[in-house]
Amino acid sequence: MSLDSVAVEIAVLDDYQGVALEMADWSALEGRARVTVFRDHIADERALVERLRPFDVVCVMRERTPLPRAVIEGLPRLKMIASTGSRNSSIDAAAAGERGIVVTSTGYFSEPTVELTWTLIHASIRNVVAEVGSVRAGGWQRSVGGDLAGRVLGVLGLGNIGSRVAAVGRAFGMKVIAWSENLTRDRAEQAGAELVSKERLFRQSDVLTVHLILSRRTRGLVGKDELALMKPDARLINTSRGPIVDEGALVECLTRRGIGGAAVDVFEVEPLPAGHPFRTLDNVVATPHVGYVTQNLYRTFYGDTVANIAKWLDSRS
Repeated sequence: MSLDSVAVEIAVLDDYQGVALEMADWSALEGRARVTVFRDHIADERALVERLRPFDVVCVMRERTPLPRAVIEGLPRLKMIASTGSRNSSIDAAAAGERGIVVTSTGYFSEPTVELTWTLIHASIRNVVAEVGSVRAGGWQRSVGGDLAGRVLGVLGLGNIGSRVAAVGRAFGMKVIAWSENLTRDRAEQAGAELVSKERLFRQSDVLTVHLILSRRTRGLVGKDELALMKPDARLINTSRGPIVDEGALVECLTRRGIGGAAVDVFEVEPLPAGHPFRTLDNVVATPHVGYVTQNLYRTFYGDTVANIAKWLDSRS
């Protein structure tokens, strides 16, 4: 892969942990392509175009680096976009198609996000970050945690991930209620949940967790009015997509202690800006979009990426 004579140049973007080359066997590309891995993130489109101009193939990790039309049009050498996950709405597929650029996807499974959702719920309800900080600072108990058994879990979006989150909630002895625009009573009952109105979902939930696909209909779905309905000790959890929740409204609500707290893994802008309030508010548990960042899923992502590139190279020979 380091041979100067190879014709195909491959860029792997946003490898934050520096593990892309360890998570798959890239030897299938040896002698046919050269792989360059970038661990940093570039948000500026002009700088991104400058970086990617020498490359024939660009490998993107989910939506970390968007590839809109303006970027794609600035990359005349680009022939393939290898994306991870089953869908990537941050790639302008129409712009790619117009230029004959192949766009591929990979396998995906949702268990890691389900697991992180419950990690965040526990971390928020039991004040784990503050308690860990107290121990590390030489202190001891600081707070009295909340309970899950007998409380109400509200699930906003009872699809593949939401239904699995609901099953865990029932195992903890929680009552599960759910709402989404197209959710039916039968589908809710099959998942062990009660279908309620949107207003009731926000009013009654002790823990409200978001599991929707980002779309025009869901962008900003959780706003100032919805947050105002929530109990003063309720927790909002978002491991789905940041823009589903109005970030400004949530910051305002948390700042005035309108709800008990929030635990978020996704944000309007990623990576999260250095001065963002989520970095300092003591009633927020914020993780850096790691819901899907696990060894098994990374192996699937990068393994399938290598297979997709190898298949594409074979088709060119």
